[in-house]
Amino acid sequence: MSKFGQYNIVLKDIGDEVRTFNFELNDEYFAKINSPEVQKGQLTANVSVKKKIGLYELSFEINGVIQIPCDRCLDDMDQQIYHKDMLQVKFGAGWSEENEIVVVPEAEGAINIAWFLYEFIVLNIPIKHVHATGECNKGMVTKLKRHITRQKDDSDDSGLFEFDEEDDTSADDTQIDPRWESLQNINFDNN
Repeated sequence: MSKFGQYNIVLKDIGDEVRTFNFELNDEYFAKINSPEVQKGQLTANVSVKKKIGLYELSFEINGVIQIPCDRCLDDMDQQIYHKDMLQVKFGAGWSEENEIVVVPEAEGAINIAWFLYEFIVLNIPIKHVHATGECNKGMVTKLKRHITRQKDDSDDSGLFEFDEEDDTSADDTQIDPRWESLQNINFDNN
């Protein structure tokens, strides 16, 4: 059995009834996938397979928690994942994808969903993932406060670096390098 053999769904054995498969996605699963985005987690995946005319409809429901690094302090944090998705599969001559339909070889009659499960999980990780206020590594937050060069109201990462007001330096306290000070008086109006 291959390392992902337990994630095979034999479609040719499915009749007219809806079949449900349950999978546990734990640290061992993520170690086998060997991808840098997620390496730990505890999720359940319920997959319902319904045979339709000419194809199979796979409905996925994934629920659980993964561990990913916090964008602010780089310590691991728990990220809740809940996702529902659908995949349509049909038999053909070889492996391919045609307009949202996955084609599997009719001779094999099965699909391995290990990588589909992983993609659904990774695509549902928020772009910005940080600990709740006060849960970040205190030592790292202290270092960030000392080295931060952006203003708190910077629109690119607003809220990424939320610190106590008393520790922030305001724009009024910042001195301009004298070499650049004269550039503030340049008029860019070329009339």
